[in-house]
Amino acid sequence: MNAALVTGIMLALLYVGYRFYGRHVERRCIGADAEAPTPAHSMRDGVDYEPAPPLMLFGHHFTNISGAGPIVGPVIAVIYFGWAATLGWILLGAVLIGAVHDYLALMVSARQKGRSISDIAGRLVGRRASLVLSAFLWLAMVLVIAVFGILCAKTLVSTPSVVLPNVGLLPVAMIIGWLVYRRGVPLWAASLGGIVAMGVLIWLGYLYPISLPQSLGDPFPIWFGLSMLYCLVASVLPIWVLETPRDYLSSVIAVGGLLLGFVALFLAAPVVNAPAHVGVVTEKGPLWPMLFILVACGAVSGFHAVVAGGTTVKQLRKETDGLPIGFGSMVLEAALAVQVTFLVAAGLYWAGTHVGVDGKSLVLAEIAKGAGGPSEVFTRGFASVVSSGIPFIGFSLGLLFGAIILNATLVDTLDTCTRLGRFVLQEAGMERFRWLGNRWLSGLVTVAPATYLGLSGRADAIWPVFGASNQLIAALALFVVAVYLVGVRKPSLYAFIPGVFMLITTVAALLYQAYGFLLGPKPNPLLGVFSIVLVALAVYVAIEVVPRGIPRRQTDKTPVSAGSE
Repeated sequence: MNAALVTGIMLALLYVGYRFYGRHVERRCIGADAEAPTPAHSMRDGVDYEPAPPLMLFGHHFTNISGAGPIVGPVIAVIYFGWAATLGWILLGAVLIGAVHDYLALMVSARQKGRSISDIAGRLVGRRASLVLSAFLWLAMVLVIAVFGILCAKTLVSTPSVVLPNVGLLPVAMIIGWLVYRRGVPLWAASLGGIVAMGVLIWLGYLYPISLPQSLGDPFPIWFGLSMLYCLVASVLPIWVLETPRDYLSSVIAVGGLLLGFVALFLAAPVVNAPAHVGVVTEKGPLWPMLFILVACGAVSGFHAVVAGGTTVKQLRKETDGLPIGFGSMVLEAALAVQVTFLVAAGLYWAGTHVGVDGKSLVLAEIAKGAGGPSEVFTRGFASVVSSGIPFIGFSLGLLFGAIILNATLVDTLDTCTRLGRFVLQEAGMERFRWLGNRWLSGLVTVAPATYLGLSGRADAIWPVFGASNQLIAALALFVVAVYLVGVRKPSLYAFIPGVFMLITTVAALLYQAYGFLLGPKPNPLLGVFSIVLVALAVYVAIEVVPRGIPRRQTDKTPVSAGSE
């Protein structure tokens, strides 16, 4: 099987999904109005609410929803289930569920004064359901910060050449934010300067890799602690000062790497080495529901709804910008997941003794079992394909590019999750605990437990059930959107049917995991109980929300309010 041919077909189908189905959903469910005031204007405060140039906001949203998700998920899925089912779920999941979920969550929040999905649930369904969902969302943000912080710190330790580009990007981003937002410099001009600066930083990082002195001891806790400190500071600064321009510059790196990967795939046209299908039941469990949980980002992810209704909506300049930002970012993330699938399936080998120019294995299973795990699988697959398709780049430089792409999106997700955790705390608890209104205190309350989990190693212990919990958020977000659409007498099936599918899939995955954790050969009572609690949460919120989201026969075509005030 030629990887370039299948990649071309997948990209064409993703474009058709955006071009036709995306616009259909926009027209039927939202009816975006370019003249309607958005929260970024009506509630502008210069800190969290600030209209952003559409391209900059696209970069902010894309890098934050991506992170390591569309890389790690497809890598594991190819190993355990093969590339065919992985690609099928990416295509159908992204177009019919994930992109719809992201876009509608963004636009419903825009129509609700920029409120989060949990706060909207409280206004449309009830306070108890809102508090339960808020607690769960906040815990999810803490876990993401901890685990992505671990990945970020490990990358800085294992690849010293990415330190200078990542650290140097901060002042560059702040300068660009000041130029664009406060000096009125055109985005294209500021972007050109930023791209040049990033190129210089990458080159300097390649020449002068930075490792911490051995006298300081283990470098991991130092880099992890510095990452957590960065999260706190970045999350309380006005969003235009650092976070959005940094995310935009990181998106330039990510999209540039994405284009480089596709060019290399088409030029090298590698043969797929991995099997199309591994088995219906593997070490990871049955194909359904486990594949649909392993591949979250790249297909559908509840975390995206939190980002859309958290930071993105508060910077949305016009409602008509919502489709390319919400739906389009998800389609682009699916394209990244497609690329990763073939970097793994065609760039590496399923078996044998193949080694790269650096003398290290290029066999998929062997790399995956190493310390680097899925992250190293991606960077080695990327380097292998890029150096084959574009020989003047070379394998070692390809490794550097792959590591920079991975780490850039990780850092972006870290600071945004901290800001989102602060938002959830403030919306849920400010009425009772007014001190949460202080940005520094609510940010610290979010970062502190993440720091503990990361340094103690307990985040890794809980992470196995995060995939299912993330998809649970997606199901509940879709139901909340369906309730809103019913209230304004718009078709709710576009959200309701995907919500039902994701709820059934999530509950099935959690029950399967709970059985393994409690009664399997390697019991883990903590994760078993955690899985059961998540099932109970799903059932409770579903009972509260699902009946209100069921489509009803419309006898009056005049739209009504759905709590827009």
